[in-house]
Amino acid sequence: MHKTQGDALAFLQGFMSQIAETPDDREVILCVPFTTLGALSKNLHGSRVMLGAQNVHWEDDGAYTGEISGDMLAEIGVRYVIVGHSERRQYFGETDETVNERLLAAQRHGLSPILCVGETKEQRDCGETETIISKQLTRDLVGVDQNNLVIAYEPIWAIGTGDVCQSSDANHVIGTIRQQLDQPNVPIQYGGSVKPGNIDEIMVQPEIDGVLVGGGSLEPESFGRIVNFTRSKRAV
Repeated sequence: MHKTQGDALAFLQGFMSQIAETPDDREVILCVPFTTLGALSKNLHGSRVMLGAQNVHWEDDGAYTGEISGDMLAEIGVRYVIVGHSERRQYFGETDETVNERLLAAQRHGLSPILCVGETKEQRDCGETETIISKQLTRDLVGVDQNNLVIAYEPIWAIGTGDVCQSSDANHVIGTIRQQLDQPNVPIQYGGSVKPGNIDEIMVQPEIDGVLVGGGSLEPESFGRIVNFTRSKRAV
C-alpha cells in the first residue's frame, strides 16, 4: 500500500528516463493501487510500460462494496492483475478457491493474471515447500487457460524480512513448478526481497523468467537498475 496519485506520477517521471535504453525484449509492468490506475493509464498510453492491478474480484458486478471487477480494470487499460499475493492470503482470508475464481474472472475480461504461490518459513523448515506449492497450483489452476498466465514464486519467509532465498534454490523450486504445468512456456517469476544487489544473480538462473518486485520497485533508480539487470552467461 504505497503511493498516492501524485507520488505515482512523480515516480513515473523519474522511472521512464531509467529505461530509455532498456532492451526491447524486456517487459515492464507496473502493478499499482486502484486509485492510481486511471492517472497512470493516461500517462503510459503509447509507452512500453504496461499497467497492472493488485487484485480483482471474481464477480462481474453485484453487491460487493469496495471491490473492483475485471471489466472495470480492462476499461481503463489495465492488462495484468496480481492474484493470490501472500499478503492477500495472510491478511484478507484469500483461499485457493477464491484465487481460482479471481484467475477465471481476470481471463474472462482479457486480463493476464499473475498468480502468486509460495510457502511459509514453518513449511520450508519442515521440508514441505514442493508439497505446499503443488497443492496451491492444483487448486488454483482449475479451468485456467495456461496460455494467458504468469506465475510468481514468492517464498513468504523471504518477503521484506531480510532473509534471503538463494537464487539456486529459487531456480529449483521454479523448475518443479514448471514440471507441474500443462503449458511449460508459462512465464515464471521470482519474488522475494528482489533488489539491485541481487538481481543479476537471480536472472542468470535458467528457470527464472523475470521478477515480481516489492520494496525494490518504490524508487525510480532502484527499480530502473532491476529492470536493467546485467545478463551474463546463464547458469546450467
